[in-house]
Amino acid sequence: MIEIKNISKWYGQFQVLKDCSTRVEKGDVMVICGPSGSGKSTLIKTVNGLEPFQQGEISVDGTSVGAKGTDLPALRARIGMVFQNFELFPHLSVRDNLTLGQIKVLGRSKDEAVERGLHYLDRVGLLAHQDKFPAQLSGGQQQRVAIARALAMDPIAMLFDEPTSALDPEMINEVLDVMVGLAQEGMTMMVVTHEMGFARKVANRVVFMDHGSILEDTGKDEFFHAPQTERARDFLARIIH
Repeated sequence: MIEIKNISKWYGQFQVLKDCSTRVEKGDVMVICGPSGSGKSTLIKTVNGLEPFQQGEISVDGTSVGAKGTDLPALRARIGMVFQNFELFPHLSVRDNLTLGQIKVLGRSKDEAVERGLHYLDRVGLLAHQDKFPAQLSGGQQQRVAIARALAMDPIAMLFDEPTSALDPEMINEVLDVMVGLAQEGMTMMVVTHEMGFARKVANRVVFMDHGSILEDTGKDEFFHAPQTERARDFLARIIH
């Protein structure tokens, strides 16, 4: 479903991605991990064109992300994205946050958009909060609303960029529980995270990055039990400890 071939990216003279290649099949749950500054978030943002790249190719369900004629807003409507800092509209109610994209991008009627939005709000356990504004919710609740908003667009895949890193520790599990449920339902997911418990529970693939390069791209069990590189072994020893 998602194919990344030899992607390289520079910020000026600094190369942030170095010849990165991987692929995500339908139903895969891929966890991308590695130390801070390794290029994880940049890589995941190239998948839907939020970060341009200078070399290589990315295709999503047969659509070339980097091609000049590609309709990036239409592509992004098909790939759900959940950010570190929620990115909800603060001046809109939860219900309106859930419906705006459906109406503006997908052309749904307001009634249909509300029905879809509230279905997924219920799915993340927050139906009773539909009339509140983001500032009235906890961080964990806001992130669950952001997940519901992405799901209401009927995405073919979901991208998560460190979705729990801005949360207080007691709120992390409520977000991870929703993500575990999605994975168990067969949603194709790419997840940048340090939550190794989540990776062990639901990932089937792990990509390990350092200094802009993919050092390991392997099955979950192989990564946790027999990492191939010294850098990955050191990372696991530190983060699991």
